[in-house]
Amino acid sequence: MIELVDFHKTYGPVTAVRGLSLLIPEGEVFGLIGSNGAGKTTILRFLATLIEPTRGTAKVNGYSVTTQVAQVRRSVGYMPDAFGLYPRMLVWEFLDFFAAAYGIPQWRRENLISDLLTLMGLEEKRGEPVDGLSRGMKQRLGLARTLVHDPPALILDEPASGLDPRARLEVKEVLRELAAMGKTILISSHILSELADICTSVGIIEHGTLLAKGKLDDVLAQVRVHRVYDLKILTGADQAHEILKKNEKVFDLETGSNRFHFCFNGEDADVAELVKAFAAAEVPVIELREEPIDLEEAYFKLTKGKE
Repeated sequence: MIELVDFHKTYGPVTAVRGLSLLIPEGEVFGLIGSNGAGKTTILRFLATLIEPTRGTAKVNGYSVTTQVAQVRRSVGYMPDAFGLYPRMLVWEFLDFFAAAYGIPQWRRENLISDLLTLMGLEEKRGEPVDGLSRGMKQRLGLARTLVHDPPALILDEPASGLDPRARLEVKEVLRELAAMGKTILISSHILSELADICTSVGIIEHGTLLAKGKLDDVLAQVRVHRVYDLKILTGADQAHEILKKNEKVFDLETGSNRFHFCFNGEDADVAELVKAFAAAEVPVIELREEPIDLEEAYFKLTKGKE
């Protein structure tokens, strides 16, 4: 659906993106994560046909970004970080204007606008001026604008930027609904918590270089230096402590009464052997839980030393 091959972009002596290749299949929600100035917006603007590459190619929905611009623009709903909303327009007029710009006939536009306002939770604001909307409502209206021509792909640059916590939750819910509709979504953000529970895949970019990409769980596994476990037992604390202390893959062991917290430098087979050791010693295990690495931790590990 979205494919970048060896994309390189320079602005005079400054290199914004360095030889980036990326494939986002149909139906994916791909999160592009990076700090301000990492190159995210440059990538999105190229895919939206707004800038030329210094080197490289890209396709969206099978169309070339550089040679089939009109087809790409029909295939993409692009929402920049900052966008104009024509404040003197009413909410429905704003959407009607863009629907007309995309050549949608007038007889279709009324139902289309009603459907989009319902999807975005803005139906009660239909006749109100755009300028009177809250920041969160303006973001939702901006998302509605990207959908007027029903594009299969959405390219969203920091859609939750500057929003209060409630508005961020509202935008996230809308994004989940769009993903459920089968849209392919490329979303950039430096707010890591906004992406962890939305995206199916992520890419981490720093100084124009893609450091990691893939399914969220796979990317987290790439940067996991060691595993961290919580162990809860019913009885036999002394035996459990001795087993853990003797295991060469266990370190940073912390003990409580019947609870243990430790780091583990081993694979699944090594975990299974540890469980066998507890069973052989007749130590009843209530819970052995691995603490997952989160997206924020992964980001800082990957970008450490690259500032």
